[in-house]
Amino acid sequence: MEHRSVIRMRMSAHDAHYGGDLVDGARLLQLFGDVATELLIHMDGDEGLFAGYESIAFKAPVRAGDYIEATGEIVKVGNRSRKMEFVARKVIAARPDVSESAADFLQEPVVVCTATGTCVRGPERPAAD
Repeated sequence: MEHRSVIRMRMSAHDAHYGGDLVDGARLLQLFGDVATELLIHMDGDEGLFAGYESIAFKAPVRAGDYIEATGEIVKVGNRSRKMEFVARKVIAARPDVSESAADFLQEPVVVCTATGTCVRGPERPAAD
């Protein structure tokens, strides 16, 4: 059984936190958290808890107007723990240099962030009658 999740979102002006419409890296980690939640619900029927990240690497800037695709998969299953790997890719790049609404669809998505983390499943669910 494959445990994989994908979320695609447009970063908005609200997500921009720094000059040049740069998006805060914490926003990408929030997407990874949503991916992890979906994975845990799919596998265990419960949102579980994110225990921590083992690694995080920010690889390219993200700006308001960019579309980000965040993926995650469970790579190791323990009794209660689930180790996950995450990748965020820019699939559409905003082009404010052309116009306020211009954007380029990227034939080769750009990896903007990678991470690994561990989540723990929620409490046991009672058996259905």
